[in-house]
Amino acid sequence: MKITQIIKTTILSLCLVLISCNQKKEGDTATETEKTEETAPPQEKEITYDINKPETIIQAVADASGKWNNLWNLKDVEYTYTYEQADGKKDVSVERYIFNGEYSWGKYTTHQVNVLPEGDQPIIQNYAKGKASVSIDGKEVTDEKIIGTADFLRQVNYYWFMMNFKIGDPGTSYKYLGQETVDGKTYDKVTVTYDPQKTGKEANDAYILYVNPDTKLIDQFYFSLPAWGINDTVLLMKVKYTEIDGIQVPTHRYAYIPDDKGQFPQEPSLSEISTDVKFNNGFKPEDFKI
Repeated sequence: MKITQIIKTTILSLCLVLISCNQKKEGDTATETEKTEETAPPQEKEITYDINKPETIIQAVADASGKWNNLWNLKDVEYTYTYEQADGKKDVSVERYIFNGEYSWGKYTTHQVNVLPEGDQPIIQNYAKGKASVSIDGKEVTDEKIIGTADFLRQVNYYWFMMNFKIGDPGTSYKYLGQETVDGKTYDKVTVTYDPQKTGKEANDAYILYVNPDTKLIDQFYFSLPAWGINDTVLLMKVKYTEIDGIQVPTHRYAYIPDDKGQFPQEPSLSEISTDVKFNNGFKPEDFKI
């Protein structure tokens, strides 16, 4: 299937990439979540950025992003998330996450792309202990398709926000590819792949990260999407950060999808903008109601 045909079928495939690389085997989700609630992050050690040990580059990314322990101590976050296609259609949600347990809640006030694009009622999604729930206009729904959409959106939106801290999750393999200059800036390139035994998937996404050796942040990356027939790392994401409470938050992400000749458009195919980011709001799991 050609990339352009995939795009016409669904732009939602871009969302699936980050959740698919970290999916657990069926039946494992609740157990892993319960473990997360019981276990605080490990004590962090001083990071030595060493291109001969690419895992240290990934560790340095988390360190430069504000350090996992510091993020953990902020406890939760709320922000407004605008997911907009090049044609102007968009989803707008208020996102809320609790880091301990990876609770994910979102209220959609505009949904023209991924979440019931045919309607305009307010929609609330919640994900807690491996289970998604949804309400439309204040009424809980049981439709499996709607709940399935909420299941992966709740997880993938959380992952997008946490990517720099979670890109080195268990089962990850790295390889240093050398340096490349982009727009006058020289980057260290690192490939990231995943162990199928850890992810529970036969086909896993792959990444080529462009790490800024000065800031230690990922300014852009290429990725594959085998679930949709894109087996090569040809999709491009560019990232811009805003420091908030000591955390480098990826507030601006721009996806570029190549045409059948491998040429990228001048303007992003998809924009993902996070605004009004507030940490440490005092959220409790019982607050995340639908």
